[in-house]
Amino acid sequence: MITNLNQLLAQEARLQFQSFDNQAAWELGSLLKENAEKQSANVAIEIVKNHHCLFCFAMPNTTPDNLCWIERKRNVVERYHHSSWYMGQYYQAKGKTIQQASFVDEKQFAPYGGSFPLIIKGTGVVGAISVSGLPQYEDHKLLVDTLAQYLDIKVSEW
Repeated sequence: MITNLNQLLAQEARLQFQSFDNQAAWELGSLLKENAEKQSANVAIEIVKNHHCLFCFAMPNTTPDNLCWIERKRNVVERYHHSSWYMGQYYQAKGKTIQQASFVDEKQFAPYGGSFPLIIKGTGVVGAISVSGLPQYEDHKLLVDTLAQYLDIKVSEW
């Protein structure tokens, strides 16, 4: 389990797109679904660019609660421009909760693994790619492994 903040920042530095459109969202979302199925995992998936949902899918045995978790994790990415897992580890290292440090509402912000910034090289963060349904680090790992696969980036260990 990766909790090293520098390794998590390295993921964000490497997992960036040259461009990203609706077709890319469809392909990436479908790949996330396929990879979850290979793990016999049931997750909800959402890809948002510029506050516009380009892909959303809820696998069997997920509930509306999974989409609520996605929204809360996505809010973290949109506010801080880092993965929700990174932000959780960041505040844990500081010995504080995100609520204590940033005065945000825990009902709207969840710094748990499962949402990753959609970053376009030369532009920055334009959205979020999120999943919910697995333990939080496994949600994060599903995202980064699938992003690396989609972007054809070879990663042995972050």
